[in-house]
Amino acid sequence: MLEKIIAIDKDLLVFLNGLGSESFDGFWLIITKQVYWTPYFLLVFYFLAKKIGWKNFLIALVFITLLILVSDQTSNLFKNHFQRLRPCNDLDLKNIIRIVKPSDSYSFFSGHATNSMATTVFVFLIIRRYYKYALLLFLFPLIFAFSRIYLGLHFPTDILTGYAFGATFGFVFYKIYQKYILKD
Repeated sequence: MLEKIIAIDKDLLVFLNGLGSESFDGFWLIITKQVYWTPYFLLVFYFLAKKIGWKNFLIALVFITLLILVSDQTSNLFKNHFQRLRPCNDLDLKNIIRIVKPSDSYSFFSGHATNSMATTVFVFLIIRRYYKYALLLFLFPLIFAFSRIYLGLHFPTDILTGYAFGATFGFVFYKIYQKYILKD
């Protein structure tokens, strides 16, 4: 069963990675770096602070910081335990897929997917009642994590597992955050 899942995972990676072209490589190299998302983060923080007030916003920032720390370290713990090679280093795939960005670290599971989904779920649960289109926040983890497949750095199961862990962490942190927010 596990072998079949791994085979499907590799086939899906080859397909998705193969959709890319050199003319878009630069774009996806920008998308994969968190620093280039700063304007987006600042905009989300502005809308968040506007609706929940500065005191609750500062509490939310502390929770987001802790959330990223827990999510990222959990991902690293799993990577070091399972030591799954990244697609760009997998001997079965490295001559088949497009490798845009090599990396020597491990693959399972994606820290990018985990962190982006965790923070998105957390922020979404806070602001969903204030903004009609809050669901659009989920475009961020979708685009951000897809960049990892495009670049040849993660398998689809790395992304999906990261999403599952991230969504769980985001939900749990939101529930804890609710106990600490200041009521008007």
